[in-house]
Amino acid sequence: MMPENTALIESLNTLKLGKKKKDYYQVSRILSKFDLIGLQEVMNEKGLKILKGNLEKITGKKWEYHISEKPAGSGEYKEYFAYIWQKEKVSLKETAGYYQEEKSSDFEREPYGVWFKIGEFNFVYVLAHSIYGKKERERILEASRYILVYEFFQRKFPLEKDVIIAGDFNLPADNRGFRKLLGHPDQIEYILNPDVDLTTLGKKSLVNSYDNFFISRKQIKEFTGRYGVYNYIKNNYEEIKAYISDHLPIYIEINTSKKGILHS
Repeated sequence: MMPENTALIESLNTLKLGKKKKDYYQVSRILSKFDLIGLQEVMNEKGLKILKGNLEKITGKKWEYHISEKPAGSGEYKEYFAYIWQKEKVSLKETAGYYQEEKSSDFEREPYGVWFKIGEFNFVYVLAHSIYGKKERERILEASRYILVYEFFQRKFPLEKDVIIAGDFNLPADNRGFRKLLGHPDQIEYILNPDVDLTTLGKKSLVNSYDNFFISRKQIKEFTGRYGVYNYIKNNYEEIKAYISDHLPIYIEINTSKKGILHS
């Protein structure tokens, strides 16, 4: 049972939600464990509507969702970012939108952010889905630019310094590409251990640690230290990949009653 005055923030690469054949009820059962859910690889709004209906049936509570105004990507493949949350615990304060700088080619899919409030905790939740690319150096180059993303969303809301970046980075978080982000004065850290916390599914095992959270220990005092990969698999990897996703959900726990230094 979760302690009082806490909430779980989740991130999941959904594997083409709304387009690929899914067991939506089982996806919803998995997601019902969390309070605020960030989703990558959302192909259309249809899948979100189905999730919302199922989540309300499973939990007996009201849920809301938000989908990015346009898809991200280039060429034929594009995807949306989306959030879905338990209405009585979480509220959307303002949409921040996509990361935008003068160089529009910084990312294959520009990260997307929304300003949320959970109890006393206000923060910008930024979702990312990095390029996979034919060569690892393309992924490393994008990784080196997440410091720009962090600073962009802090500038977007000058009074709100709490920025959480999460998603599928297609690299382990200890890769040298994240060196600038991890060297930021705000003491940004990755949360999941890349050597232990595997998040992507192979044919018969978990194979990579591509999903993670980046948060500032200096700014975000509300992080309780509890985090994890929600591993519900019982050696049925191929079935899970076919009907759920090829990634596992990751999550962090935050204290919703504690006020950070810069919170009003």
